Amino acid sequence: MFGLKADWSADVFERYFTLGDYAGGEARWCPGCGDFAVLNTVHRVLRDEQMPPEKTVVVSGIGCSSRLPHYVGTYGLHGLHGRALPLANGVKARRPDLDVWVGTGDGDCFSIGAGPWIHSIRYNMDMVVLIFDNGIYGLTKKQTSPTTPAGERTNTHPTGAPLPALNPLTVTLGISNVSFVAQVPDWNPPLLYQAIKLAHQHRGTSFVRIIQRCPVFSDSFCKPFQEDPERLLLLTHEHGLPMDESVLRLFPEQRAHDPCNWLGAMEVARDQSRLPVGLLYHDPDAPVYEDLSAQGLNKTNEEKLAVIEKALDNFAI
Repeated sequence: MFGLKADWSADVFERYFTLGDYAGGEARWCPGCGDFAVLNTVHRVLRDEQMPPEKTVVVSGIGCSSRLPHYVGTYGLHGLHGRALPLANGVKARRPDLDVWVGTGDGDCFSIGAGPWIHSIRYNMDMVVLIFDNGIYGLTKKQTSPTTPAGERTNTHPTGAPLPALNPLTVTLGISNVSFVAQVPDWNPPLLYQAIKLAHQHRGTSFVRIIQRCPVFSDSFCKPFQEDPERLLLLTHEHGLPMDESVLRLFPEQRAHDPCNWLGAMEVARDQSRLPVGLLYHDPDAPVYEDLSAQGLNKTNEEKLAVIEKALDNFAI
């Protein structure tokens, strides 16, 4: 034992998470599906933000996109069709310390989940909501969804969808207390990464609509934008999505847009001639409902009973 140090204490290193720490089950989407790009980006953002897997929850409803919880190595909740957002709000209300993500699609969110979509935006609880929008019901094999373009042939409308597609951006921007609205394509990794990372850093409900490829059932939904970049309008601003020169060169059509300008965001969202990509709106000061719903969480059962008894005393005769 001569010559050995008597201090046997060991340094305790801070945990560092790698991409492997966020890997879940093997993703089983169709080859070429844009969902893979979103999944990989979520893994990267979690790694770069060093979010503890045991403090992270991924919630979803039903659909191809809603398999996201199975492919992320965190806690997950695969819920009912159209009910991802109420479940996520419930998790955040009782466990505000958890990092909550929502994976949902154009059918799951904008059709059967339209009511929860509106109220969840208004509640503005701190979570990232990723909408995988491919303009079709993919999981059930090509039925018309709310964002299916008019004239698109589907199994439910063989002669073409009869109504104009829903515009999720204008609807979301029109909801009171909206705080974060962005739109990006899945085939531009740097832009997709910056949008999801900024959404995660925002405190409130971050609504990120992802224009997502479905090469099997709605190949025509994204192809026009991929083949003709001039149909995309890149929103640039010092308070918008960070992007370098290599990304800017990919977009011949650009517009300086301040995301604090709600009227400007609505104008951009209503323009049907080009698809806006980037950050449309950001209000970091919007009230966050969990600040109210989380009150009293640390009280003991005895303290809670005392408060209830006191309230009931007001009705005593």
